[in-house]
Amino acid sequence: MPSDPKPRIAKIRLAIVGVFVVLAWLGMGYRLFHIQVLAAPDLAKQGLEQRLVERDLAPQRGKIFDRNGEILALTVDSQSLFAVPEQVVEPLWVAQQIGGLLGVDTDALYERLTTGKNFVYIKRQVDKATAQQVLDLEVPGVYAHPEPTRVYPAGATASHVTGFVDIDGVGREGLELVYNDALTGIPGKAVFERGLDGTPILQGISDIVPATPGVDLHTTIDLPLQYQAQNACMEAVETTGADSCWVVALHVETGEVLAMTGAPVFDPQTRRTLDPACDESEDPATCRAFRNFIVRGIYEPGSTQKLITVAAALEEKEVDIGTVIPDVADELELKPGACEDEDDDVYGCYRDFSNHDTMDMTVADIFAQSSNIGTIKIGEKLGQRRLVQYIEAFGLGTRTGVDYTAEAAGLLNFEAGCDICWASASIGYSVAATPLQMAAAYAAVGNDGMWISPHLVAAKADVDGETEVAAVTTRQVVSPTTARLMRDLLARAVDEGTGIQGSVENYRVGGKTGTANRLGDDGRYTDETRASFVGMAPISDPKVVVAVVIDNPSHEYRTGGLAAAPVFAQVMEQALHRLGVTPDNGG
Repeated sequence: MPSDPKPRIAKIRLAIVGVFVVLAWLGMGYRLFHIQVLAAPDLAKQGLEQRLVERDLAPQRGKIFDRNGEILALTVDSQSLFAVPEQVVEPLWVAQQIGGLLGVDTDALYERLTTGKNFVYIKRQVDKATAQQVLDLEVPGVYAHPEPTRVYPAGATASHVTGFVDIDGVGREGLELVYNDALTGIPGKAVFERGLDGTPILQGISDIVPATPGVDLHTTIDLPLQYQAQNACMEAVETTGADSCWVVALHVETGEVLAMTGAPVFDPQTRRTLDPACDESEDPATCRAFRNFIVRGIYEPGSTQKLITVAAALEEKEVDIGTVIPDVADELELKPGACEDEDDDVYGCYRDFSNHDTMDMTVADIFAQSSNIGTIKIGEKLGQRRLVQYIEAFGLGTRTGVDYTAEAAGLLNFEAGCDICWASASIGYSVAATPLQMAAAYAAVGNDGMWISPHLVAAKADVDGETEVAAVTTRQVVSPTTARLMRDLLARAVDEGTGIQGSVENYRVGGKTGTANRLGDDGRYTDETRASFVGMAPISDPKVVVAVVIDNPSHEYRTGGLAAAPVFAQVMEQALHRLGVTPDNGG
């Protein structure tokens, strides 16, 4: 009788199951071996990379101080308000109510809230109190995150010096731009492990490289003097009806810029020039843009340049201050027919500001009375080659090297074949300079003939207290004797000449007026003027040079003596008091 096959089949099945179980265990064992031994380093690395978070640590931007330690610029914490549009239930209400509270354009905000984006800013860098008012409304989809913002405690007063940063804290103008890298500092880095919920693992890896704060800038600016100079400029613009007024004050012996300002003023917080005239301008955006005529603007300095012409002639011993220049008329025609018709195209007619009889004049009289014809006769003794050499030596036509962006070099217009350019240059035409160049030229006379480069930052200090002092360049342009003679002539120009309104009580002042007609779009001179005054005090031992340029004053105030000299006197008086200069009983 055949045996029952069922037990045999059961054994086979059991054997097969056993084989599969053994194979499964072997597979699992191999898998575990592979994971825990062979692949363990790579998997551990991947896991760590998933847990590790790397964050940049923003450095604190450096502060900017005036020479007295007053803060001109610093960075503070603020809040930036943003929205997640898909969470905003009533975008129109948010645009109207929150936008109105923050001063944001309602229509523009509503458009941003309804564009379908998953993140939009409502307004960045809002002060904490205002941001909290918005957050207290508990509007769905409206949030805030901390963000640093740059503030300027002095407001518009020092804006032409500090410049400003953009919304992201990057320097865009002034010292903020020149020293942006130094002010910014070096970013740090934080690396740490986090759990699934995003919180740091206490016992996990943690490595922090602290950010290095930016350096602090200690400027040469005297904030009270800067304030007084700006006010004087604002008053001058209002009084004279001018388009603008610009003032720079230099320390004679160091080249330090004590004040550099102008009107209309610029607000560094709104990043706009505060000039009502811009509302009616053809290009309001350009009108409101930042500008600094002291460093970037060029103008024909007019009679203020006579200082260079006369100093050069004295240095070259072509004249002395008592030298008599014969037959000084009120008109000089260097090209036939040039004086016959003022509207023709023949250049070469020169006139004094006021009509007078032909007379013999000393060099001192010519300078004090600012005679164009007399100065041209002095320039003729020099010749164009030597005149140009001294103009360049005094720093016109080349940048001063001041630590400021986009400095203009100026222009020396001595084109080939121009046989009368020397005459124009002798009296401040055919030459275009910046107010800073003119101030530095006068400072050289005040500094016994030594030209010194002007600068705005006295020192940079890092977080460790290490200080880097600014370097300056110098060059001798005329002898101390010539410089002393020129100071005497400058004093006479104020005591009894065209600069009498530049006098300062209790101090003897020296200075020179300038009145230059502006060029029109057609390349011809117009009746509009740039009135200027550059001078120094006290004349016995000059400490300060102040240069003032007023653009397009009304005809009533068209001269440097009427428009610019009074501003000079106000600023110079404040500067001397601020520096504690002892009165020399002049004025």
